[in-house]
Amino acid sequence: MNEFALAHIAQDPTMARLIAETPAPKIFTDYADDVYLALLESIVAQQISTKAANAIFARFRALFPDNYPHANELVLKTTDELRSAGLSAQKIKYLQSVAEFSLIHPMDRAHLDVMTDEEIVRYLTPIKGVGRWTVEMLLMFVLNRPDVFPIDDLVIRQRMIRAYPEQTEGLTGKALYKVLHEIADSWRPHRTEACRYLWRWKPL
Repeated sequence: MNEFALAHIAQDPTMARLIAETPAPKIFTDYADDVYLALLESIVAQQISTKAANAIFARFRALFPDNYPHANELVLKTTDELRSAGLSAQKIKYLQSVAEFSLIHPMDRAHLDVMTDEEIVRYLTPIKGVGRWTVEMLLMFVLNRPDVFPIDDLVIRQRMIRAYPEQTEGLTGKALYKVLHEIADSWRPHRTEACRYLWRWKPL
């Protein structure tokens, strides 16, 4: 836990109360900095429950000899082979798009670490099925970037509206986004930590 980051975001009285009410967020190390594998998993998990996603991803990985979907092997898998894991036709296209991209463009930490957050967003979003939100989750949970604010995340918006009712009451669309950005600006450069607490906070 970054105590300096906590002290900074707790200068916001609302965040100080929220932090006091909320258990410390868990640290995720599922992918050991493996951006490629994390992208594949995020695509599998789109629009389905966590339980279903875990089961499908396990079956998907089991299609490969060493339980790892190496890009050069993934691009050669047939639709029928990949469907056997429970994947839809659309997700199959997206998974193979990630593999095709990685065969041409580096996705290792050494290549990505020198980029800014926004440069990484621009670098990875040309992949089919990978949008800004997906890359922001990678920035936060795989690349450990400290100052990410995923405003397109529905839970983040809902929790901020609950936490800051006076500033957000009656607002929608661009007006709401503008105010949420203004609120989050006080958390810089530790917005990732604030968002981890927002995700874990359980409003009364």
